[in-house]
Amino acid sequence: MGDCKSIIPTYEGEQHMIAAAQHIVKALGASRSVTDDMRRILADLETHLSTMTILSESDGEKCSELEERLKCAEKKVMSWESNQSIIWDSDPGEAAEYLQVVDEIRSLTEDVGSSSLGLNGKQKELLHRANVVLQMAMVRLEEELIHILVHKKQSFELENISFRSCREDIVYEESFVSVQDELVEETSQRDSSGNVSEYSIDLVHPDVIPYLKSIADVMFASNYGQEFCQAFITTRKDALDEYLVILEMEKLSIQDVLKLEWSSLNSEIRKWIRAMKIIIGAYLIGEKRLCNQILGVSVSVNSLCFTEISKALMLRFLNFGIAVALGPHQPEKLFRLLDMYEVLADLLIDIDTLFSEEAGSFVRTEFHELLRSLGDSARATFMEFENAVASNASTNPFPGGGIHHLTRYVMNYIKTLTDYADTLNLLLEDQDGKDLDPIVGLENEQDISSVIFCPMARRLRSVTSILEFNLDCKSKLYKDGSLQQIFLMNNLHYMVQKVKDSELVVFFGDEWIRKCIGKFQHHATSYVRPTWSSVLSLLMDDGKSGSSSGSVSKTNLKERCRRFSVAFEEVYKSQTGWLIPDPQLREDLRISTSQKLIPAYRTFCGRVSNQIGDKYIKYTADDLGNYLLDLFDGSPRSLRNFRRR
Repeated sequence: MGDCKSIIPTYEGEQHMIAAAQHIVKALGASRSVTDDMRRILADLETHLSTMTILSESDGEKCSELEERLKCAEKKVMSWESNQSIIWDSDPGEAAEYLQVVDEIRSLTEDVGSSSLGLNGKQKELLHRANVVLQMAMVRLEEELIHILVHKKQSFELENISFRSCREDIVYEESFVSVQDELVEETSQRDSSGNVSEYSIDLVHPDVIPYLKSIADVMFASNYGQEFCQAFITTRKDALDEYLVILEMEKLSIQDVLKLEWSSLNSEIRKWIRAMKIIIGAYLIGEKRLCNQILGVSVSVNSLCFTEISKALMLRFLNFGIAVALGPHQPEKLFRLLDMYEVLADLLIDIDTLFSEEAGSFVRTEFHELLRSLGDSARATFMEFENAVASNASTNPFPGGGIHHLTRYVMNYIKTLTDYADTLNLLLEDQDGKDLDPIVGLENEQDISSVIFCPMARRLRSVTSILEFNLDCKSKLYKDGSLQQIFLMNNLHYMVQKVKDSELVVFFGDEWIRKCIGKFQHHATSYVRPTWSSVLSLLMDDGKSGSSSGSVSKTNLKERCRRFSVAFEEVYKSQTGWLIPDPQLREDLRISTSQKLIPAYRTFCGRVSNQIGDKYIKYTADDLGNYLLDLFDGSPRSLRNFRRR
């Protein structure tokens, strides 16, 4: 009130000046020496002074009214300044009343400053007091805003997000270079992370949204919008950073990513994919909605705040993706590159919607560019895979003639690629030149499938052709011609089974399968000739048994019995160490061998028994039949110490 008293003399002084001016005008008007022009001027001045008197009296009344309003509002604000507790926590109803008081102060500043004739001393003082109180209230509202955003944020737990069943995430831990040294497992490691379904989340408790919006409205109306935005952006960025910690997302520079070993990089990519699905597919959608709910009055401010909240995060995600795309094109990376590409493609609409305004245009642009870079890297990696298959060399024959690690790796690799058929067809379309041979073998035009002729099918056929050529080269490392046939039979049979038992069948077609079956059956047949021809020749009747010299005939028969036993034992010892992993194929080849050997041996034994008796026959036909069941188990055995049973 002391300040109020200091204004009164000034106000009264102005009233005395106006009264003195009116007295002078009246005195001059009564003088007879004043001309008519002067009288007209004095009359106008007298009218103007009368108006000033009326306005001055009105302003005085208005000042008194404004002062009373300010006192009431000031009292309410000051009462909360002495109370450090959060108004909303104490009483939401009182918080709403507080906002009304603050809006009243804002209205007072407008009313005081609305005078068309300029502010007098009293009005200036009132305006200053109102601005001081308003600033104090703005600080309080900013504190309220931050407190509520921090303490009323919703718990965003992973278990609260619904995931839709999707293609399982595929992990290839093996490096291509390991196929010469380590067995490639039949089954790939997988995890169950699917894509985030459309999921509505409230990042802040719905009950406080109206209050936060009211705070925003009052602060913007009071020209404190910049302060509101700064507090809002900082608080929401902190909340987002906290969630990234939950998702175990480390801050890695492009250089850091490029230095990672594959196992570590693989782990980081998986985290990145999961975080992208959750953050963009759910969290940022909720963040955008929160901005709309609180700042929806201004699209530009809304967009700017959302972009500032999410910008650092998006750059972090994008930089990681760029680093992966820039890295070496190792075949085992292809699945991760395709996963990343598909995640970005799935989220593209969300990104274009979330960052549709000018403020977020750079995020949209960089996102699209990363999608293109990952596609280019995936194509290059697929080409590197083809080159690696072609260039994989061996210096030693594969033990036992079994299924080569390269065959297992390649067939499991391309089998897994079928899960990415749509994406690969899109990425390989530009690379699928006309010089590639068309997929052949379908019997008529009506049987032609668009799948068979798609870019991916052509590439897969190309890879298996390269693999066959490589396997043929590897087979030549065996000195034993029979083992060459076993090796090729095993590997071609494995390729056929992988195609028949998976989605690969729709990319290769029935004719490819029939041709490959014919090939491995040919190798099975070819195995018999070099292996058993010499053995079977010892059982043939060469006509000498009918010679006139019985002693020569018996000696010859005894020698043939001995040589047959030795030959069979050598075959047994070596071929029990050979391996045919497929049970049915192994059984078929044993039966085929038995059908050729056992009848001939049974006939031979009958002929020998009639001439020299059973003494020199080491094994019976049944013995041989049982011994043949030991072949192709991969465990070398010896019959030299066996006696006839």
